[in-house]
Amino acid sequence: MKNNFFYLFVFLLSTNAIGQVDLTWKDLADIEYTEKYFRDYDANFLYPKFSKEMSDLVGKQVSLSGYFLDISPNGDLIVLSKNPLSSCFFCGNGGPETAVEIVFKSDQDFKTDDIVLITGILKLNKDDIEHFNYILTDCYGILLK
Repeated sequence: MKNNFFYLFVFLLSTNAIGQVDLTWKDLADIEYTEKYFRDYDANFLYPKFSKEMSDLVGKQVSLSGYFLDISPNGDLIVLSKNPLSSCFFCGNGGPETAVEIVFKSDQDFKTDDIVLITGILKLNKDDIEHFNYILTDCYGILLK
């Protein structure tokens, strides 16, 4: 009976690993932008056109490593960044494709600039300028460094 549980455990782990896609920052950089005017803000914003490869991953579980950034005073906006806070997208180092909005399943104990591996469900955002182009929901993470 114990062997059956072991095989079931190994099967569940292997099916989860097969279903998960490991992304790199290079994958996220495969994006094109055009300027689009938003009347509510009386300003032009970069409007993304996602690659077919990224569009095919919508709704799938993906993993990406980077720098953990808690950039809001009350923890409402959590970001995974290609770069540490001192040289992140908000400081002019890179474009919108170098930061991913993160929505965790539960509270995490990471600190700004921790290097983490985040796993979550991919969502692509091209219309809501209040959120990032790339969003991961139902996330969990592990500290790498």
